[in-house]
Amino acid sequence: MLDAFSRAVVSADAKTAPIGSGELASLRNYVAEGNKRLDAVNAITSNASCIVSDAVTGMICENTGLIQAGGNCYPNRRMAACLRDGEIVLRYISYALLAGDASVLDDRCLNGLKETYVALGVPLQSTGRAVSIMKASSTAHINETNTTGTNPVESRFRKMETVKGDCSALVAEAGSYFDRVISALG
Repeated sequence: MLDAFSRAVVSADAKTAPIGSGELASLRNYVAEGNKRLDAVNAITSNASCIVSDAVTGMICENTGLIQAGGNCYPNRRMAACLRDGEIVLRYISYALLAGDASVLDDRCLNGLKETYVALGVPLQSTGRAVSIMKASSTAHINETNTTGTNPVESRFRKMETVKGDCSALVAEAGSYFDRVISALG
C-alpha cells in the first residue's frame, strides 16, 4: 500500500531523479488539506452502515427480482453477504481516500473481484449500481449536503463539526475511487 508520500518517492526512484518541485507542491497541498481529508473519511466511515444499506435497498428497488426466491439477495445469508461486501468496498475506498492513493483499493479489493463475482454468480450490473448509489451518498456526506429535512434533530445522518472550505477536490478524488470499482466490475 502506498500513500501520497511513498508514491512520490517510488515515482522519483523509478526515474532515478530527486523528487521534483511539482511533486513537492502536490505533497504540500496534501498536508495542507489534511484536516479536510480526515473529515471526509470520517464522514464516510461514520455513516458507512447507512450508506451501504441505502445503496443495497436502492439496488433492490430497481430490481426486485433480487429478493425473490432464486434471486441473488435471497435468502437472508445472501443479503448479509451483499451488505458485507458493500461495507468492505466502502472501507477500502476510505483507506484510499485517507492515503491519497488508490493502490490499497486496487491491490486488496479490486484485484480479482470481477472474476470472483462472476464465479459466484453475482450480477455485476446490480453491484455496479449499488456502488454508484454509494458514491452519490458518500460525496453528499463529504459535501455535507446529506440531510433529508430542515430539522437537524430529525436528520437520520450524522453530521459532525468539520473544517470549512471547498471540498470539491476531495469529492472528485473519492468519486474517482468509486468509479474505479465500477470500472473493475464492468
